[in-house]
Amino acid sequence: MAPRLTLPGATSSLRPEASWKPCGPRSNWPHTRNRFKPIKTFPDTGLNMEKQHFIPHPEPDATNLLLIRHGATPPNEQRPYILQGCGINPSLSESGQKQAQALATFLAENCSINHIYSSPMIRAKETAQAVCAHFKLTPQEVAEIHECDVGLWEGKSWDIIEQESPAAYKAFMDDPYRNRYEGGESYGDVFNRCEPALQSLLERHTGETIAVVAHNVINRVYLASLLGLPIEKAKDIKQNNTGINIIRHHAGETKVVTMNAIFHLSGVPH
Repeated sequence: MAPRLTLPGATSSLRPEASWKPCGPRSNWPHTRNRFKPIKTFPDTGLNMEKQHFIPHPEPDATNLLLIRHGATPPNEQRPYILQGCGINPSLSESGQKQAQALATFLAENCSINHIYSSPMIRAKETAQAVCAHFKLTPQEVAEIHECDVGLWEGKSWDIIEQESPAAYKAFMDDPYRNRYEGGESYGDVFNRCEPALQSLLERHTGETIAVVAHNVINRVYLASLLGLPIEKAKDIKQNNTGINIIRHHAGETKVVTMNAIFHLSGVPH
């Protein structure tokens, strides 16, 4: 049970009223609608408790990484779904811009960010810039986290790919870790270039929270490795546009705390 926090002169506590044990008739008990009323200030100390971060700042010897997928682009919204790798470099769609703004507002209200990194691709940079505007930061590009090269399958639907290249399609679906998108990269290729870059950022920013705006395949293969899954299973990991993954690095261990959080997209097309 969480400890009760009370300071001299405090008018309330951080414990909800529902956890108290009132005496006397039920009619005298605190009204349930006030049970989670937050503390505003402690008068004698001036300590402001109004802003409670959803994503707390890490300990001095730990690093928080917010690994985020970029906002939606026109190819993302096309149906049937088409592949969008590093060979297509569009700006965010109107919906993608709204997603990026919702992401930025959510992060500004719920955490402190020390540095923001981005893939060099336009869709990632525009998403990162929306977040940076709220934190007065400048996005820094990381070349190794650009989206996967999907080769000859760029801009095609899976149905068309299966019809045109049935053998290559089957090989990729059976084992994307070793077998490449035709003329492009495999999941193994992507992992081998992005994992060292992301781990380097985690080790470089001890005691800080950093945000990295990357891509669907980048996020999937990295998350799969941290979860102890075979990299070929990465295709089963869901990553929404502007979905947030919280990763913590501490004492030489890197662990996934939250995957694909999309709280901020309530009421936003996604």
